[in-house]
Amino acid sequence: MKFSIQSLYTWYGNLLRNPKYRWWVILGTLVYLISPIDIAPDFIPVVGQIDDVFLLTLLVSEVSGLVIEGWKARKGDVGTEASNTTEGSTSSASTIDVDAVSVK
Repeated sequence: MKFSIQSLYTWYGNLLRNPKYRWWVILGTLVYLISPIDIAPDFIPVVGQIDDVFLLTLLVSEVSGLVIEGWKARKGDVGTEASNTTEGSTSSASTIDVDAVSVK
């Protein structure tokens, strides 16, 4: 099995589709940022801030992902109610989300 950044990113993305794991990542990131224990101490000029910036980026991306999913879910509920009340529309369009898996 070849290791690549793309496979790591795909694994991470699939792992976080479960909201329970996403909340654990958010909680762990907050605890690490608040904690005085650090992998790379902040008094080291560049390296000390790199891990904090990486974790802040991770935190912002996960929280924004949750907010966007919640917003889409609410908008989707409102959109279906509005389309049902519209007169004159006879066609019903639905979207199917499919996860593709490559077979080698």
